[in-house]
Amino acid sequence: MKQPSSPQGLSTSQRRVEQMPACFSRPICKLAMQLNDNASDAERQRLLPFVTRLACADTPAVEAKRSSFIRSKNVTAYSFEHGLRVLEEVLAIGRQADAVGAVEARSRMQEVQSRARRPTSLADSPVFSKIKSWFEKKQHAEPA
Repeated sequence: MKQPSSPQGLSTSQRRVEQMPACFSRPICKLAMQLNDNASDAERQRLLPFVTRLACADTPAVEAKRSSFIRSKNVTAYSFEHGLRVLEEVLAIGRQADAVGAVEARSRMQEVQSRARRPTSLADSPVFSKIKSWFEKKQHAEPA
């Protein structure tokens, strides 16, 4: 399935990866986001402990090695389980971020979300936002 593209010609995942903090390893972050995009709700919960480990950006040579490793594992052709194993393996290459357990990761995420000024889940697609706005206008226009 082809990724939706942005006006800049980047796929949605590429655009989002580039918006992540500079301390995040780009190849690892891209893999984690790909797994997240294709995961069920239960599988997504299993990715939480990895979120805190994305802050492991390294030298360009190490990042290239990580990218090459991920490509060699052909993650898109296999299951979530395979992708999760590849994520675990690639996190062992180069600089390591501190590991945090699932309960601690979930707690940290809830803390950040509770302080958000706006909803923490926003539409990625301008088309979705446009359609949503049509429904919101219709609801406000209908008499109560």
